Amino acid sequence: METTARSCRLRTLAALVGPWLLFACEPPPAPVLEHDLVLAGGRVMDPESGVDSVLNVGISEGVIVSLSADTLVGAEVVDVSGLVVAPGFIDLHAHGQDPFSRDLQVRDGVTTALELESGGYPIGEWYAEREPGWRINYGASASYGEARRIAFDSAGGATIYGGATDAQVDRIQELLKEELSRGALGIGLGLQYYPGAGRPEIYRMFRTAAEVGATVFAHLRYAGVTEPYSSIAAIQEVVGNAASSGASVHIVHLGSTGLAQTSLALELIAGAQASGLDVTTEIYPYSAASTSIGSAIFDSGWRERLRAGYGDIEWVATGERLTAESFYRRRAQGGMVIAHVIPEDAMLEALAHPAVMVASDGVPFVDGRAHPRGAGSFARVLGRYSRDEGLMELMEALRKMTLMPARRLEAVVPAMARKGRLSPGADADLAVFDAARVIDRATFAQPAVPSDGIPHVIVGGTFVVRDGDLVELREEEMPGRPIRRPRS
Repeated sequence: METTARSCRLRTLAALVGPWLLFACEPPPAPVLEHDLVLAGGRVMDPESGVDSVLNVGISEGVIVSLSADTLVGAEVVDVSGLVVAPGFIDLHAHGQDPFSRDLQVRDGVTTALELESGGYPIGEWYAEREPGWRINYGASASYGEARRIAFDSAGGATIYGGATDAQVDRIQELLKEELSRGALGIGLGLQYYPGAGRPEIYRMFRTAAEVGATVFAHLRYAGVTEPYSSIAAIQEVVGNAASSGASVHIVHLGSTGLAQTSLALELIAGAQASGLDVTTEIYPYSAASTSIGSAIFDSGWRERLRAGYGDIEWVATGERLTAESFYRRRAQGGMVIAHVIPEDAMLEALAHPAVMVASDGVPFVDGRAHPRGAGSFARVLGRYSRDEGLMELMEALRKMTLMPARRLEAVVPAMARKGRLSPGADADLAVFDAARVIDRATFAQPAVPSDGIPHVIVGGTFVVRDGDLVELREEEMPGRPIRRPRS
């Protein structure tokens, strides 16, 4: 009698096949997907979905294709058990667009570093300088300062302090539109560095931004506590321009802008958001700023505006604190300084605020010297402020440095919709770190020391940092890609 309760039946077909036995079975299972790379057993954290679980991550052709608790097959399998696997960090404010600075950034977990405050010009040449052969993803806004310089057909005083004619204002808009049509990520407005730029001129620029759907990345007109040159007046200017023009605005480095007025600055920004305005902001996790000593920031009255003294200013090249005599001598000479002027409690309040992103404002290193924020901002947030001081949960810290900056750009930069997430379909830009050990090691005395506790960084599915060291890659192997607006 034939048995029917078996899944695999044996039939003997001696007449046809002689001694052979053929087994008629159910269809075999589907072939197992083999990935290019599998990160096995890590704590996967995705700020978009809220996933926080031990999972395996499968990557193929530079894209995350699998997240599974089950074993995944890969051409290469790397055990990351005990480590956090997170989206790579997105730095919206990275002036250090040189190889030395970049290689410190990537060891801080940064996979995309954008120059959005100052911008680049001409934007085509800016991108061409980095194609190919860049370790991490890169991009820039259109520089308002350079557009103004060209419109004035000059450099120095007239561009910085001169008022623009109607024809010059028109020319600035033409130049900005050209740069945006070539892929610039927005308009970089270093307004405090150009005190001659009047309010009508800047409002006109906001209208241009609204016309083409570009975000203004604004260094505000004032940073200080004295009226009428206060941080609050400066925020009200850009928020008012955004409201009346319909443009979006991102206020850079709120800590060094808001200073002692940071609480009220946060209230203004949150209120603008609640009213439907597209206004965002960022902060770096330090109580000191950095800029050129020759800039308009240090024009007459700076000590009153910043509530600071000469001794609060540090000469970057030597680490010396300045005096009245050395301040004016160094100002005539020109160079970078660190200004220890940001109230610690104000910085911490902004860092913890749910509407504030993390960005480094990292400046280029010269002979290994610069503000340490260019080397340690992200590990400092994860280690010191999230883990050690409990200022925010780890997932919240990751949201501030991954999903939030991606969303700031993705409406007009489609590539950013695939970044800042850890889910199937997202780009395989990943930071793998030890939550118990991650920490910044760069200091004001020794600013070029890489962060610790971030053993692996992956860009586009390629290891760029492995076991804590930079991976040696040929130029054509470098995975960094340009981030641009669609060109018209």
